[in-house]
Amino acid sequence: MSSNELDKRYGLMTAIAMVVGVVIGSGVFFKADDVLRLTGGNLVIALLAWALGAISMIFGALVFAEFAQRIEKSNGIVDYAEAAYGKKFGYLVGWFKGVLYYAPLSAILAWVASLYTMILLGSDNPTNSTATWVVAAVYMAATYLINFYAPVLAGKLQVGSTLIKLVPLILVAVVGTISGLLNGVTTTNFVQAMDGIGSTGGTLATAVVATAFAYEGWIAAVTINSEIRDSKKNLPRALIIGTLIVFVVYVSYFLGIASVLPTGEIVEQGDNAVNIATTGLFGGTASTILTVFVIISCLGTLNGLVLATMRIPYSLAIRNQGPAPKWMSRVESHHHMPVNSARAAALLSVIYSVLWYCSINETFGRYIALDEMPIVLIYGLYLFLYVWYMRTFTEFGWIKRFVIPICAALGSLIILYGGITNPSLGLYLGVSVVVILLGLLFYRPEADE
Repeated sequence: MSSNELDKRYGLMTAIAMVVGVVIGSGVFFKADDVLRLTGGNLVIALLAWALGAISMIFGALVFAEFAQRIEKSNGIVDYAEAAYGKKFGYLVGWFKGVLYYAPLSAILAWVASLYTMILLGSDNPTNSTATWVVAAVYMAATYLINFYAPVLAGKLQVGSTLIKLVPLILVAVVGTISGLLNGVTTTNFVQAMDGIGSTGGTLATAVVATAFAYEGWIAAVTINSEIRDSKKNLPRALIIGTLIVFVVYVSYFLGIASVLPTGEIVEQGDNAVNIATTGLFGGTASTILTVFVIISCLGTLNGLVLATMRIPYSLAIRNQGPAPKWMSRVESHHHMPVNSARAAALLSVIYSVLWYCSINETFGRYIALDEMPIVLIYGLYLFLYVWYMRTFTEFGWIKRFVIPICAALGSLIILYGGITNPSLGLYLGVSVVVILLGLLFYRPEADE
C-alpha cells in the first residue's frame, strides 16, 4: 500500500449502515401525513406511492451493484462515471458531488439535528434561534473531528446510530399494525381506501415525488468503496440489502401509523399525528422519546454524509485533479486519513451553513431549496450511467440489461419531475452550472495521458 492510499477499515455492516443510516433521517418520522394528504387520505394509494417511490432507490442500487463488482478505485460514483464517459466526465461528477451535493446536505443535517435538539429543550423559536445555530456548529465540528481522528469509531457510530434509529420505526410498525387489526382501524382505513380508488388517483404522481426524496442517500456507501474490505463483494451486498431494509421499514412504519389513527385524522393533525399515534401506543412520554430518536437519527445521517464529504477532494486529488492535488491527496500518517481533503470538506460545510442561514432568512430575497435541488441534479446524472449500463453490459439477459436500468431511470425521472415544479430550480441550476464550470479551471488534461 502506498502512503497515499486509505486503509481497508470497514466491513459489510458499516457499508449497509451507510446505505440505511444516510437514507433514514428525520423525514420518515413525519412523512405519513404528507403522503396521505397528497393522496386524498387514501391508504391504498398512499402505500402504492411509497412502493413506486422506492423504484429509484432499489433498481438504482441493483445497477450500481453491478458497477461495484467490476470497478474499484476511489469514490465509486466517480469511478463509474470515469469508466463510462471518460476522465473529464468523472472529474466533473466528483466535483459536483463534493461542492454541490454532500457539503450542503451535511450542513443542513447539522441544522436539522440541532433544530430537534432545541425542540426537545423547549425552545420557543427553534428554527432560527442563535442557540440552534450554535448547537448545529457544535454537531458539525464534533462529527468532523470524530471522522478524522477516529475513523473506525465513526464507522461503528454509523452502525450503532442506524440500529438505534430503526428501533422506534420497527416498534411503531409492529405494535401499531397489531393494534389497528385488533381495534378495527386498519380494516376501516382499507375499506374506505378501496371505496375511494378512482377519485384520488390523480394525486398519485405528486405523492410519489414526496416519497422518492425520502429514499435518497443510498449512494453514499459507494464513496468508501476503496476502504471496504473485499469491496467488490461487500459493496454490492450492502447496496442491495440496505435498500431493501429501507423499503420494508418505510412501508411498515407508514402502515403502523395508519393503523393507529383514521387517515382523515392523520391528514388533519399534520406532523402532530406522529406524536398522537406514539402517545396512544406507548404513553405520555412517547413524544419526548421519539424526539430523542429523531435527533439520533439525524446525527447518524450527518455522520454518514461527513464520512462521504471528507473523501471527495481526496478522490479527485489521487487522480491529479482538482485544486492542489499533491496537497489534497496527502494522507496523515497516524490516523491514515486525508487530512487536507477533510479540511477542505469542513470549510465547504461551513460555507453552506452560512448559505443555509441566508436562505432561511431570505437574505438574498428568496428561499433556495438547498436540501432538494442537489438530489434532483444527481438523479439527472444517474440517467447517463443507466444508459451506459444498457449499452455496455451486453452479456446480460434482457431483464437484467434493460428492465432493471429502465425501472431505475423511471424512478430518476419521477424525482426530476418533482424538481421541475420547484420554483427555485432555475436559480439553483444557474448557480450550479457556474460552479461546475469553475471546476474546469482545476482540470488537468495532461493527467489523463
